[in-house]
Amino acid sequence: MKLFPKLLLALALIVGGMGMPAFAGDTDPLFVNLTTDDSHRANMAISFGKNQFERGHPLTIFLNDKGVNIGSKENSAKFADHQKALGEIMNKGGTVLICPMCIKHYGIKEADLLTGLKVGNPDRTGGALFKDNTQTLSW
Repeated sequence: MKLFPKLLLALALIVGGMGMPAFAGDTDPLFVNLTTDDSHRANMAISFGKNQFERGHPLTIFLNDKGVNIGSKENSAKFADHQKALGEIMNKGGTVLICPMCIKHYGIKEADLLTGLKVGNPDRTGGALFKDNTQTLSW
């Protein structure tokens, strides 16, 4: 007799957990938070974002913390492939934002930023991050 209520509860939990699964829509925006200047991890983030962008997802890549080093022309030798990919994304309508506090912290001047990068601010960055149905990833 005591087993029946436990089985009923287990069944309710199983059925309740089978509600509508969360899936991204075909054109939901993607916000990639790129915090690293590790070459491999940064390439993974940019490549993943670019692949989804090519599949119709509006893309914003946010370079922050050490990720801002990728957006500096001074680091073009180290991040040539990364900067080329970011340029292609921006040329096709994707957005690349860079953290203003982080560029200051790491001594990067705005004049040294890749062409097309936009310095983030609460409205610009928040607008991309909190746009309806936005999916986020972080590296």
